Amino acid sequence: MTAVEISEAVRSGQRSARSVVDMSLSTIGAGEAEVHAFNLVAAEQALAQADEIDRMVAAGEDPGPLAGVPVALKDNLCTRGMGTTCSSRILEGWVPPYDATVVELLRNAGAVFVGKTNMDEFAMGSSTENSAFGPTRNPRDLSRVPGGSSGGSAAAVAAGFAPVALGSDTGGSIRQPAALCGVVGVKPTYGLVSRYGLVAFASSLDQIGPLAATVADSARVLDVISGPDARDSTSIGDPQPPVSATLGDGVDGLRVGVLAELSGDGIAPDVAARVRAAVGALEAAGARVAEASVPAAVYGLSAYYLIAQAEASSNLARYDGVRYGLRVDAPSTPGMNTATRSAGFGDEVKRRIMVGTYALSAGYYDAYYGRAQKVRTLIVDDFASAWEQFDLLVSPTSPTTAFSLGERTDDPMSMYMSDVCTVPVNLAGQAAMSVPYGVGDDGLPVGVQILAPALGEPVMFRAAAVLEASLQ
Repeated sequence: MTAVEISEAVRSGQRSARSVVDMSLSTIGAGEAEVHAFNLVAAEQALAQADEIDRMVAAGEDPGPLAGVPVALKDNLCTRGMGTTCSSRILEGWVPPYDATVVELLRNAGAVFVGKTNMDEFAMGSSTENSAFGPTRNPRDLSRVPGGSSGGSAAAVAAGFAPVALGSDTGGSIRQPAALCGVVGVKPTYGLVSRYGLVAFASSLDQIGPLAATVADSARVLDVISGPDARDSTSIGDPQPPVSATLGDGVDGLRVGVLAELSGDGIAPDVAARVRAAVGALEAAGARVAEASVPAAVYGLSAYYLIAQAEASSNLARYDGVRYGLRVDAPSTPGMNTATRSAGFGDEVKRRIMVGTYALSAGYYDAYYGRAQKVRTLIVDDFASAWEQFDLLVSPTSPTTAFSLGERTDDPMSMYMSDVCTVPVNLAGQAAMSVPYGVGDDGLPVGVQILAPALGEPVMFRAAAVLEASLQ
């Protein structure tokens, strides 16, 4: 059952929340050993939540629009009373004393949290192989990666462990694993969803969003978690209209641009063929299609891997062995700081901290970080020009289908190229989502990326619904 179907059945009393959660936990028990989507399965808490929802239904109360829906949470979202590790040894055993805003909103909407999902450590990676607790495998082919950094969340949905999950997207970490696992993944406009309680990677880029089996499920979750939050200074202050209300409006008359800079060299032929098929489906549904250009997007990857690393070096300075998390004792405080961070962080996190610290250092700031921010402005300006001509843009989500486990771990540059289609949107702070659209030559899922201007989610979801319906 989809999340929408589950919530309607539970609210009407046709199904109990406990039976739904029992089935989810049973499915996890049968497949988790192979997939390793979770760092923590919270069976007791989930069943207690389900029983409370059933009590509310029996008392004539409405538990909310996600009543009884099992939800998997990425392990960088703070959950009161439930461990939150960011898949890092440095936070192993840490239990937050509060809920992230999105967790609070989901809880109030009747969602049931079945566990915390595996991820690349501190969300730094594109394959979920950088986790301190071992890699996640792609349920579509267990020899392949699920993408990253929200690979556990994408795998949990693809494996049927939960109909929806939450992830975070800094440079494509929701959309890329969604594409590789064949599920829907949404990166909302920056500020539409509160980041309060999200463990920070790169604060000007991070955004929380849903992964789901269907477009309608992702829309319902986004409607629940979006909105103003006084605890997040970057939160957009005005409530936005629900995206679920627009799903059936179609694309007739919309101007859709095929993004030239993200559709040429480096895109696998089978992926490009599926994108062309998706564009054809939009055109058949009444959209007006033409080629679009965002020239500065070709510099997006270079700018991103300076800006994100610089912000990470600052954000991760707090893990010093003093306030919380891992502590490795040493004769002096500087020695303790060094020993703690050396033992607690993995290789990829250390690599990014060093790159970011170098880019921010005296004598190099203007040449690297400052210049990257100027490129970011160019990307924003070029997108603004494109939005004068188009309502939506389309591109591949990932240049390839899912690659083999271990294939790119010794080649960081090859791994970073997995994000080439997704990072420009994060730099611009705009909206994008990945919709599964068939399979490549290897039989593995292909995702099509739909891009929209800031707060353009209602129109974006209309196109996503059309693509989903065209396959059915």
